[in-house]
Amino acid sequence: MKKISLAAAGLLALTAAASAQDAREFPAQLVGHAILPAQTLIDAPADAPEALKVSGKFTERGNPSRLTTAPSEDGSELPFAGQPVQGFSGISRIDAERYYVLTDNGFGSKSNSPDAMLFFHVVKPDFKSGSVTVEKTTFLSDPNKVVPFNIVMEGSDTRYLTGADLDIEGFQVIDGKIYIGDEFGPFLIVADAGTGVVEAFHETFLGDQKLMSPDHFALKAGNPDKPASGANIKRSRGYEGFAASMDGKTLYPLLEGPVWDEAAGDYERVDGNFALRLLEWDVASQSWTGKSVLYRLEADDHAIGDFNMIDETRGLVIERDGGQGDAELACKDGETENCFKNPALFKRVYMIDMKGLEDGQPVKKIGYIDLMKMQDFDGIARLGKRDDNTFTFPFVTIENVDRVDEDHIIVANDNNFPFSKGRDTVKVDNNEIVLLKVSEFLKAAAE
Repeated sequence: MKKISLAAAGLLALTAAASAQDAREFPAQLVGHAILPAQTLIDAPADAPEALKVSGKFTERGNPSRLTTAPSEDGSELPFAGQPVQGFSGISRIDAERYYVLTDNGFGSKSNSPDAMLFFHVVKPDFKSGSVTVEKTTFLSDPNKVVPFNIVMEGSDTRYLTGADLDIEGFQVIDGKIYIGDEFGPFLIVADAGTGVVEAFHETFLGDQKLMSPDHFALKAGNPDKPASGANIKRSRGYEGFAASMDGKTLYPLLEGPVWDEAAGDYERVDGNFALRLLEWDVASQSWTGKSVLYRLEADDHAIGDFNMIDETRGLVIERDGGQGDAELACKDGETENCFKNPALFKRVYMIDMKGLEDGQPVKKIGYIDLMKMQDFDGIARLGKRDDNTFTFPFVTIENVDRVDEDHIIVANDNNFPFSKGRDTVKVDNNEIVLLKVSEFLKAAAE
């Protein structure tokens, strides 16, 4: 693979950077709103170990004794009888009515998710009734021992994968295979889309450099007097976006956090802000091409939520801050209860263009829609109605966007069940899927 000098690439990016102020804002009209209730649970497969039949036993709000407390009868409290369908961390259109969605890794970390199974679904949102049907769930497993480290269910025959093994955040289904981007490694996993059985496992390379987070299985923390070495991306900053070319020949995995540049003594930047690597994977050869470009964040505390291509060079990227909750309910004058301490302010879908880019150059941000002020003149919203005919998506994590047709996109949140509260200060968030009319936005092109 071609060697990439991170310092040189960063310098090149600086000279070619396109300021976000050039990105034009476009309107978005709410035309559909469907809700999958937060407390939607499914049974573990019949051949799953007993340890996976009840989930959430290792969370702080779960059962501390783990062996003596039974799950609640109504599924309202941890631990849960079954597996929460919970938050979606990637979406891909199948046809006019159905979508693949990927469920996030579990309860938020490796340590509290060893009983959270990994799976993806086929869902059908009905925007007329406002309901969402889960038509099929496929559980991920590694019976052939392809994954190169010990998994939680190592001693079982079925070897189902859990949220303590991988943090699956983005995917594409191509020719009967599902390609999944993991955040822990970061890793690229290939599984059979029909059975969920893992068939291949790939490390991530940027040129000749292997990318590793502190959660990579090959890294070990040193003693208190020894610095930990080897990691070059932060924990939980592996893959988040995971796009594919329209012909399915190329994958475009996008990291959630910047890569450490040893020469510069800093994480990679473009025009002063953190910039994320958007890599390239060749499906035919099952290998990295060695090429990558950069996505510049609007602020260093931002993150991306999803990435899908809409034509040969243009794609949709969710960029968000870490806030949650409507700013109208922000805490004021010393308030600490029934208000949002860190309300959502920046939740956008950007249109980017990669046309003509060389290694290390930044993508062009053409335009964006603001998910905090969508139009709702027809009163479509089923939750979060506002008097000014606007609709907001005030969730901490919004991790799903794809094009539906030449006029519409679909957007959904990751509700981090049962922890996130963005729509209400008391009730936990549901899975919300919205259909947006954005005709002009989808026509936007780089000048």
